[in-house]
Amino acid sequence: MPKSYVRLTQPLVRETKGGELRPATWDEALDRTVAAFRAAGAHRLPDAPAPFGVFSCSKATNEVNFAAQKFSRTVLGSNNIDSCNRT
Repeated sequence: MPKSYVRLTQPLVRETKGGELRPATWDEALDRTVAAFRAAGAHRLPDAPAPFGVFSCSKATNEVNFAAQKFSRTVLGSNNIDSCNRT
């Protein structure tokens, strides 16, 4: 069965909002991602909720879900953690 889509093999980035996508190195793409996360966290007011959330899977192991909530709380500073357990 032929695929009707093109698979990406390298990251693409934009220089400006709405600009054209251009190929980038993995280091550049990850550096830009880190910078965007830091910028979003830096604009947070002291009593405001965290701008991040994490979604984990109920079918994952306890260890994976524990790592997800630990990452969310310690690295992202967010208690916004949810999973598909409730469905």
